[in-house]
Amino acid sequence: MSRLEFRSNHSQTLGVELELALVDAKTMALSSSILDVLARVPAEHADHVKPELMQCYVEINTGVCRTVNEVEADLRGRLGALERIAGDLGLRLFWTGTHPFSRWQEQQQTPQDRYSRLIDNLQDVARQLVTFGLHVHVGVDSGDKAVMVCDRIQRHLPTLLALSCNSPWWEGRTTGLQSYRSKVMENLPTAGLPPVMRNWSEYVWLVNHLVNTQFIGSIRDLWWDVRPHHNFGTVEVRVCDMPGTLEDALGIVALIQSVVRALDEQVEEGTYQLEYHPMMVRQNKWRAARYGLDAQLVNPSTHEARSARDVVAELVELVRPQAEHLGCVKYLNHARTMAARPTSADRQLALLKETGDRAEVVRRLTGG
Repeated sequence: MSRLEFRSNHSQTLGVELELALVDAKTMALSSSILDVLARVPAEHADHVKPELMQCYVEINTGVCRTVNEVEADLRGRLGALERIAGDLGLRLFWTGTHPFSRWQEQQQTPQDRYSRLIDNLQDVARQLVTFGLHVHVGVDSGDKAVMVCDRIQRHLPTLLALSCNSPWWEGRTTGLQSYRSKVMENLPTAGLPPVMRNWSEYVWLVNHLVNTQFIGSIRDLWWDVRPHHNFGTVEVRVCDMPGTLEDALGIVALIQSVVRALDEQVEEGTYQLEYHPMMVRQNKWRAARYGLDAQLVNPSTHEARSARDVVAELVELVRPQAEHLGCVKYLNHARTMAARPTSADRQLALLKETGDRAEVVRRLTGG
């Protein structure tokens, strides 16, 4: 059995990944242009701007940050450089979870061996992955703690999804869901809510089993909504749609960092983990994907249903002491503001109702 060494972090450090859509500035359709973009990326950003499976993506990664303030400074610098490159190439960056009218069949695969293997193995399930998400890494100090935090944070994943919903479209249709991206991702054989694991040893056994039986190539092929990441020494939360703005993304990052710190403290204090049925989380995730912030989320402990807006507001207040310690209160406050207004998916749908033109929806949301 291979050993997976967890690279310990002794504070709640941050790493953030944004997946943004590349669209043609004239047609507003997805554009398979990542290779042209990468060819122009300055050296200082080269390690933090990456391709994804399809060429209509650009992935932007921060360095290791201590605070959300640092995340913001990091991302604004890289986004500024990318926006200039995109403009020179006749492109725009689109903050969305799915595209209003471009179809997955029209997209081109990025020419990398790993992506070719994924396509060969997963076929159309992989080819359909034309969705865009927000991934947030938060540092923890041990593998056992990472597994325990992943377990305890599951009850909050539907809340985070409801807050980030921004993918009401698929294949040029209005789906009736606020987050269709989450349903596309669940088609993958190792996606969705993770299995319950009690400690790092169980996680290592599972990863080795999946690799040794050639079900996955590495942990990079685990697309769970939350997972431990031993190379970075983090808990990685992957459930969120790509929010509609950087400000919204930073609000969600602050909420996730604060929640992870609160759960870390619970583990350190020996707080008892209340049992809840995994179906409760699955039920809430479906409600969040379907209705966004208008969902009624069921408390896994009391079984009482409450508005997702109220659940977000309550969670924000619950982790406010942690946010104060982490220095991210102003960003956390924005997460509460988000809960009181329409979701990004609602805003996209409202633009379609106003204009009757899906291309115009993209144009207005990309600044034109």
